[in-house]
Amino acid sequence: MAAAVLACDWGTTNLRAWTLDAAGKVVGDRDFPGLGVSKLDPGEAEARFRDEVRPALAADGLPAILCGMVGSNLGWTLAPYADAPAGLDDLAQRLKAVEGPDWIRIVPGVRCGGFNGQGDVMRGEETQVFGWLAADRARCEGRRLVCHPGTHAKWMLVEDGRLTRFVTAMTGELFAVLKTHSVLKSEAPADDMAAFDAGTAAAGEGDGLAARLFTARARVVGEGRPAEETPSYLSGLLIGAEVASLPGLLGCRGDEPVSLLGDPQLCGLYARALAARGVSADVHDGEAAAIAGLFALYERARR
Repeated sequence: MAAAVLACDWGTTNLRAWTLDAAGKVVGDRDFPGLGVSKLDPGEAEARFRDEVRPALAADGLPAILCGMVGSNLGWTLAPYADAPAGLDDLAQRLKAVEGPDWIRIVPGVRCGGFNGQGDVMRGEETQVFGWLAADRARCEGRRLVCHPGTHAKWMLVEDGRLTRFVTAMTGELFAVLKTHSVLKSEAPADDMAAFDAGTAAAGEGDGLAARLFTARARVVGEGRPAEETPSYLSGLLIGAEVASLPGLLGCRGDEPVSLLGDPQLCGLYARALAARGVSADVHDGEAAAIAGLFALYERARR
C-alpha cells in the first residue's frame, strides 16, 4: 500500500499520526507524546511537524490533514470554529489552509450556544463523531446520543447526520484534581469495580455533587471503609453523576441509548455506569473514528 495522505490528531498532550492509502487504510502510524501543543513554544509546531513528524512516517511532501488543539490559539494556526448545527460538508468547507508549498489543512472545531446560553466548544471530537457516522451511513438517520469520555467529556446530539448540540463535562479533569490535590488524594489505582459501583450508586441523579463528593471522605473516616477504595469510588461517583444528569441538559430522556466513542477502557466504565441505570450503550473505538473522520474530510476537500 502506498501512502497518499498524512493524518494527525494533535491534541493538548499528545500527537497521534497516521499515513493512509488512497482508500483510507492505515499504512503507518506513530505516537508523539512529547509534541502536545501545551508543551510547545509559540511558532514551534510547524518546525516540529516538518522536522520530526513527516520524516518519522516517511511522509515528506504528502498532503496532510490535522485535527484537534493544533487549530486553537495554543497550536499551529487558528482554525475558527464552525457553528452547530454542522455536518461533515460544513467542516470540509471551513478547513484552515496552512501557508506554504505543501497541501496542509486543519479541521475547525465546533461551537454551540451551550445548555445555559453561555456557550460550549470542542476541537477534535467533531472529527471522531463524523468519522463514526461515515463508517456506517445508517447512523446518519434519526437521532443519536453520543458520548465521548475523556478529560473534558462531550455529550453530543446527532440528528440526521448533523451535530446539532453538545455539552461538555470536566469529569476527567475533576477526578485528577481531586485525586491529586484534595482531601481525597490517593495514589491507589482506580481499579476496584465494587467500589466503583458503590460510587455510581451514591451519585444518585447527579444533583448536589459537592455534597455527594464528601461521602468519599466520610465513608473512610466515619464508616471504616479502606482508604484504597477512594479513587475507584470517586471515579464511579463522578461518572455516575455525569451519565445521570448530562442527557437531560440536551433535552434527552434518561433512558435513551448512548453510543460511547473513545478509549475502549474508559468507555467501558461509562457503559457500566449506564447499565446500572438501565441504559443500553454500545462502545466504538475513538482512534478508528478519528482516522475515518480525517480521511472523509480530506476526500471532500480534494474533490
